[in-house]
Amino acid sequence: MSARSIPKLLTVADYERLPDPPGGRYELRHGEAVFARYPVREHKFRQRLLRDLLQPAVKPLGFFVDTEYPYRPLPENEVWAADVACVFAARDQKTEKWLIGSPELVIEVKSPSNTKPELHDRAMTTLAGEGSREFWIVDSKARTVTVYSTTSGMHIYSGEEAVPLPIADGSLRLADIFAGS
Repeated sequence: MSARSIPKLLTVADYERLPDPPGGRYELRHGEAVFARYPVREHKFRQRLLRDLLQPAVKPLGFFVDTEYPYRPLPENEVWAADVACVFAARDQKTEKWLIGSPELVIEVKSPSNTKPELHDRAMTTLAGEGSREFWIVDSKARTVTVYSTTSGMHIYSGEEAVPLPIADGSLRLADIFAGS
């Protein structure tokens, strides 16, 4: 009888030793190195648009907004990049390589390669991280925004609705989020 080998999960230290792959980068997801392609033009456009919509609403409140923002939602075996992140500037300034925990708001711009289980896992893992309040999935094709919230559960916004922005006591209109689509 032979023993089955159990694959070793990569740690953050293991991840740091990985060479950069051509055409993208790795994320460390649940101890596995997962290749993430560099975003295409439409994806980057949506990231910048969301950043530009958020910045005026949250900067006066002490938040920092960025794209492709690196964070570690859980203490080990995780290094991710948020398409758009909104994080308290004081937390960002303490960051050496990656934010420990999750940004207060993480926005994932849905790509054709994303699956529902993957996006759900990203939302749940991000929300489990220290600091997290909301995780949004922006689906340009369906013109919807799915919001997972630590306080109010999950809601899908569509049509002429506006997405509440509790950290700024405001909202973002879907028409603005999907401008240029």
